Amino acid sequence: MHLRFDGRIALVTGAAQGIGRAIAMVLRSAGARVHVADMAAMPWCAGENGITAHVADLGARDSAHGVIDAVAGAEGRLDILVNAAVEEVGEDDWRAIFKANIDSAFWLAQAASVPMRRQGSGRIVFIASGAGLRPSLTGIQAYTAAKHALVGLTRQLSQDIGRFGITVNAVAPGFVRSNPTTERQWESYGAEGQRRLVESIHTRRLGTAEDIANAVAFLVSDKASWISGEVLSVNGGRS
Repeated sequence: MHLRFDGRIALVTGAAQGIGRAIAMVLRSAGARVHVADMAAMPWCAGENGITAHVADLGARDSAHGVIDAVAGAEGRLDILVNAAVEEVGEDDWRAIFKANIDSAFWLAQAASVPMRRQGSGRIVFIASGAGLRPSLTGIQAYTAAKHALVGLTRQLSQDIGRFGITVNAVAPGFVRSNPTTERQWESYGAEGQRRLVESIHTRRLGTAEDIANAVAFLVSDKASWISGEVLSVNGGRS
């Protein structure tokens, strides 16, 4: 399936590294003009034609709305919002985890729905997790609760704004070694734990950031125009 996004304007958050960066590159390579946002600087996109960076705390309502306003103001429209923002926090910091995973998702979607309603179309995709569908292997209760909340938000927003031509979906990645946190988690398993994890995956391999980005590209394309309120597990199959 050949997907093109020529003339589309996309905002990808959490794009400093890993999955968010891969999504931005896939959309850009398919013709979209891409804006990226993160709390951290994004030196990788310097000199990348068609990519504009915004540094902001997306867990704060004013900052999230400010980024959306800046993109829509500069481009005249906003077609695609992919919220992959994830903040690295301690497992005991409940509010910080919710701020990174839920607050940013809601504030961004709230703001993005304004230009999308005006133009009568839009695509919103959240990056959820297998921990949003079942208990997490990490045992971090706040993270599991936040990802379950993100799944609920996906389905509720789909019902609330679908009639304006806006689809809202989520991708739930399997284990992907895409950032320092997942690298530490992988190392903590040891050789035997790593072997068991890979053997529990039907395809017998870990996923890549590009695997997740390709799934997102499908959901924000015209080919997925009648898919909304869904959570797509991209995990190679899990036993």
